[in-house]
Amino acid sequence: MSEAVFSFDHLDRFSKNIFQKMGCPVEHTNLAAESLLRADLRGVDSHGVARLSGYVRLWKAQRINSKPTIRIVHESPSTAVVDGDAGLGLVVAPQAMEIAIAKAKLAGTGWVAVKNSNHFGIAGHHAMMALPHDMIGMAMTNASPLVAPTFSVERLLGTNPIAVAIPAGKQPPFVADFATTTAANGKLEILQRKEKEAPLGWIQKKDGTPSSNPNELKDGGALIPLGSDREHGSHKGFCLGAWVDIFSAVLSGANYGPWVPPFVAFLNPPTDPVGQGIGHFFGAMRIDAFRPADEFKKHMDQWIERFRSAQTVAGEEKLIIPGDPEREFESERKKKGIPLNKKVVADLKELAQEFKIDF
Repeated sequence: MSEAVFSFDHLDRFSKNIFQKMGCPVEHTNLAAESLLRADLRGVDSHGVARLSGYVRLWKAQRINSKPTIRIVHESPSTAVVDGDAGLGLVVAPQAMEIAIAKAKLAGTGWVAVKNSNHFGIAGHHAMMALPHDMIGMAMTNASPLVAPTFSVERLLGTNPIAVAIPAGKQPPFVADFATTTAANGKLEILQRKEKEAPLGWIQKKDGTPSSNPNELKDGGALIPLGSDREHGSHKGFCLGAWVDIFSAVLSGANYGPWVPPFVAFLNPPTDPVGQGIGHFFGAMRIDAFRPADEFKKHMDQWIERFRSAQTVAGEEKLIIPGDPEREFESERKKKGIPLNKKVVADLKELAQEFKIDF
C-alpha cells in the first residue's frame, strides 16, 4: 500500500509538537498547524505536512525565526506594510490578513504587503479568512525562482500563487487558488514520490526543450508559466506571475525575481539580496462598501447556480465551480482521515525520532 490514512487530530497534534520543538510560542504553534493542515484537508497534499521537514530544515539553517516580532512598519488608513521578522510564513500570513480585515472594517478595503517572511502554505487558507466577515479575500506570494518566463532558459520567477475567496448565500463560497505556472512545484514532488512522469508542458530542460522528467529542476531545468508555451498563452502566465512578484515584493521591500531565497535549506540565499525574505500581498474588501451584502450574496448564488447548470461536453457530468473539489476533499477527509504517501510518513517518522516525540 503506497498510502496510510491519519486523522486530522493526529496530524494536528504532531505538527504542533514539531513547531513547539522549534521554539514557537503556543499562539504561533496553533496558527502554523492550522495553516499547514488546511492544505491536507483541502487535498493540496504538496503543501501540508509533507512540507513540515522543509520548515524544520530552514529553522536549523537559521533562516526561520521561531519567535518573530511581527510588526507594521508603514501604514495608511487602508494599507500597511508588515515586517515578518523572518518568521514562519504560516504564522506571518494569517496575522497580516487579520490586519487587512481590520482595516477593511474601518475603511471599506484593506491591503497589506509583507516582507521578511517565509513560505506561507496555501494561499486559499489566508484568502478564506475574510469570508466570515462578509468580505472578499485575496492572497498571493512570491516564491523560490524555479520558473523560466516565456522565451527564457533562466529561472527568474516562482510559482507565485493567487487566491480569491468570495462569499455567497446558500451556495458555498467561490474560492480560486492557483499557481501562475502550468503546475506547482509541489505537483512535481508528488510525482517524484510516486515515481511517475510529468505531463509535457509542465517543465523544460535547461536548454528550453520540453521534458517529462519530474526531477528536471535538479538538472537545471525550469517550470513553465501557465499556458506552457507562447502559442498556448504562456506570456499571460508570465504576466500573472510577474504581477504577484511585484505586488508581493517590489511593493513591500522583500526580495523579488531571482533574488527570492530558495525554500530548500541546502541552497543558500543569494549573496546580493535586493530586499528582506520573501513577500506576500493580502486584500480584504467589505462587500457592503460596494452594495448590500445580502443583495450581493443572493446574486452570487444566482451566478453559481447558473454556471452549475451549464450544458457540458460529452463525458463530463457538471461544470466545476472554483472551490468545489477542495470543499469535497475537506468534507471527506474530516470524516475518513488524511491519506499520506509512504515517503511522507517515513519523513515524519524521522522528524519524530529526531525530536523524541511520538508519531
